[in-house]
Amino acid sequence: MPPRQLGPFSVGPIGLGCMNLCHAYGQPVSEPQAERLLRAALDAGVTHFDTAALYGFGASETLVGKYLSPHRSRLTLASKCGMTGVPNAQGVKVRVIDGRPATLKATCEAALQRLRTDVIDLYYLHRWDKQVPIEDSVGALADLVREGKIRAIGLSEVSAPTLRRAHAVHPIAALQTEYSLWTRNPEIAVLDACRELGVAFVAFSPLGRGFLSGPLDVTAFDAQDIRRAMPRFAPDAHAHNQALWPAYRALADEVGCTPAQLALAWLLHRAPHILPIPGTTQVAHLHDNLGAVDVHLSDAVMQRLEGLMHDRLVQGSRYNAQGNREVDTETA
Repeated sequence: MPPRQLGPFSVGPIGLGCMNLCHAYGQPVSEPQAERLLRAALDAGVTHFDTAALYGFGASETLVGKYLSPHRSRLTLASKCGMTGVPNAQGVKVRVIDGRPATLKATCEAALQRLRTDVIDLYYLHRWDKQVPIEDSVGALADLVREGKIRAIGLSEVSAPTLRRAHAVHPIAALQTEYSLWTRNPEIAVLDACRELGVAFVAFSPLGRGFLSGPLDVTAFDAQDIRRAMPRFAPDAHAHNQALWPAYRALADEVGCTPAQLALAWLLHRAPHILPIPGTTQVAHLHDNLGAVDVHLSDAVMQRLEGLMHDRLVQGSRYNAQGNREVDTETA
């Protein structure tokens, strides 16, 4: 499958999301395991690496910088600001959304140090801080472009109207939000807006936070796993959703691919401006995911697949009440 455009950059059709290394799904992996995964991705031809200041409160950026900076010319490096860890009264870092220009610029300076680079290729506003006009936050990122500290601007989890407002301030290279067979919110308006404006669409959690890659035991989730707070993974909802799995697995078998490859191939076939960034901690899973580029799906299979796995069939919201308040994406 040919490369795809990520703003001004040409990258492989499947990138690597680097959140899983140290954030969100339980205990961080060991540094040697993180190194093996990052080096394996580079060796396998991955050219698009996506991280954020939030992930491990800087730990992911540090790992990416330590092990990939010697190969900086071979990859497109994306990171994010606007959602970071800030010490509370007890000195424990907590997640804070802060889109003030001074904060975004300070976060970028720290990220450049952790990533061991002079410039970040694609820098996203991780969440729109609704107390700050999007024009002000994007204006700060535009200043960073002019200063040569970042090359392009991205947005994460925003609606089509917000994208248009931001794009009027400075061209937006990419918009990132959750998109998979069981999360179709981008189909309401954002995908079309990206196509119209020439903005790449980066699909995070393209495997449905693990649901689309294999049967999950929700009772075995780590105490720190963010899925414990997601309604779709509550026991009753998960039991309902698991009923969709046998037909989905059967179709993967019919196509001759793994369930993860089926989910990723569906995204790649949806439109040429869609770039999935699955995350993993396992080298074997990395190679399995990358194999999706060799999976061909006919129009008939695409229609069958979209009919048997759809968010209207799924029970439970993708975020809890707080998470839903923090994003700006359209909902059906």
